[in-house]
Amino acid sequence: MKKITLALALAGVMAAGTAFADPIVGKWRTGNGGTVNVAKCGGSFCVKVVGGQYGGKAIGQFAKNGEKYNGTIIDPEQDKKYRGAAWFQGDNTLKMRGSVLGGLIGRTDTWKRM
Repeated sequence: MKKITLALALAGVMAAGTAFADPIVGKWRTGNGGTVNVAKCGGSFCVKVVGGQYGGKAIGQFAKNGEKYNGTIIDPEQDKKYRGAAWFQGDNTLKMRGSVLGGLIGRTDTWKRM
């Protein structure tokens, strides 16, 4: 009986931990077919490329600001840093925007949760 109670308690703690994770955390498929991982890092969220030519490369850092996330995004090919913004469109779709000139010129990519 103690083993069953302990197993249920551990399962509850693990479920609670994932229930409180921010929705941006996890693996995402980018618009060009690449894979990135978003993880909590300090008081913000860090974006790293998973696998491929740029595997392990940090390409962004965002802080939550209400329903959006603001920070920087880096083009891994050219190592150029852009002002970044991200927001959800449904539960499993993340819009990621990199821009310059105060947000006047930019590009928005659609990422899908994996």
